[in-house]
Amino acid sequence: MRRLADLWRAWRWRRKRQLRLLRAFRKRRELVAVIDRTGQIAPGMVVLFCTFRNEALRLPYFLQHYRRLGVGHFIFVDNASDDGGADLLAGQGDVSLWRTKASYRASRYGMDWLQWLLIRHGHGRWCLTVDADELLVYPDHETRPLSALTDWLEAREIESFGALMLDMYPKGPVDRAPYQAGQDPMEVLQWFDRANYTITRKQDLHYLWIQGGARSRMFLADTPRRGPTLSKIPLVKWNRRYVYLNSTHSMLPRRLNAVYETEGGELLSGVLLHTKFLHTISAKSAEEKERRQHFGEPGAFDHYYDALIDGPDLWCEASTRYLGWRQLEAEGLMSRGEWG
Repeated sequence: MRRLADLWRAWRWRRKRQLRLLRAFRKRRELVAVIDRTGQIAPGMVVLFCTFRNEALRLPYFLQHYRRLGVGHFIFVDNASDDGGADLLAGQGDVSLWRTKASYRASRYGMDWLQWLLIRHGHGRWCLTVDADELLVYPDHETRPLSALTDWLEAREIESFGALMLDMYPKGPVDRAPYQAGQDPMEVLQWFDRANYTITRKQDLHYLWIQGGARSRMFLADTPRRGPTLSKIPLVKWNRRYVYLNSTHSMLPRRLNAVYETEGGELLSGVLLHTKFLHTISAKSAEEKERRQHFGEPGAFDHYYDALIDGPDLWCEASTRYLGWRQLEAEGLMSRGEWG
């Protein structure tokens, strides 16, 4: 009976993966190529994939940060921006850009679009899938580029790399800390929560589910299970048969979710510095509350949007000033594992 149950579960996950691939194939019709430079992608390049809407403020430093890490090509999907960000990207020689006016929510929050582009342009490559408000850091990232990281992972037959999404915020009301395009967001978002995290082991997906942080503390203290999922798998040696299940939080095949050690010891991991709380957050929250393109039950989070519209102060006495990746490693928020 146990063997039959195992076979049934394996069939169910395989079926779910096939359905995700089929969705991506269908959703490809919603994408229109603005500029396709993917022919420039050379063997060994790390390729970044990102869906965005109205991120002209963040994009200059985003590009700078990931170029510095060694990203060789960027593939973006613009979801009907009207702030000039798409024009900025179209003029970048290492960027390919697609555009869509279709529903972000109906595309599994942009993942169906990216899934198709990963199939087309990511197969056999190391692919980094992030949001425009996420900046990846990992041990020694200033001196060891992504190519060194992927070479190390590949030599150990590791296909996926995990990272904790860490909410960064200013001291004082979030809408009163001005930020300028091209500026390092960490000059403004200087604080984070060093504790206040929960970990649940999801046996069915071979996955550690991490929640907590500043958003849970401030807005969801009474309903912590509704808190944001912070564990992500942004970097993967892609295969056209792989799929993301829920944003970049989990994947199929399930073995790709094993990015944290559960039997003692540590695996190499990073942190995604989450730059959501720039001064534009109040206006963006008002717009997103009206658009209702985020969350499975948008109305259930109206109080969250209302709180952000009011420009809250996320800082508290337990907040920790950000000093760099070594501090994050010392706090146990990321690990070098056996990365020498």
